[in-house]
Amino acid sequence: QVQLVESGGGLVQPGGSLKLSCVASERISSFYVMSWYRQAPGKERELLGSISRFGNVNYQDSAKGRFTISGDDTKMTIFLENPSLTPEDTAVYYCRINYGSGLESWGQGTQVTVSS
Repeated sequence: QVQLVESGGGLVQPGGSLKLSCVASERISSFYVMSWYRQAPGKERELLGSISRFGNVNYQDSAKGRFTISGDDTKMTIFLENPSLTPEDTAVYYCRINYGSGLESWGQGTQVTVSS
């Protein structure tokens, strides 16, 4: 089963930027979709957006205009960027991959705390 590892989280001041990475443990030759989620304290996990193997990106309305998802298929890596964070962006950020016949994996998550 493919494993995912997120990185890039930490403590960020309000107005600071974010770039998270998520790398898969092995190359997938079939079609796949990788997604970014986040879960804020006391809230349900929410989808931010997804990117397909071919680079097609879809965003949830809540993420449009604030987050940018990109990826490098050759490195099985996706990225999540935000140039100006607010305290409301404090959350654990997760990536997920869907591939093959109904297979999926989640990363362990990376904590992002936005605070002065």
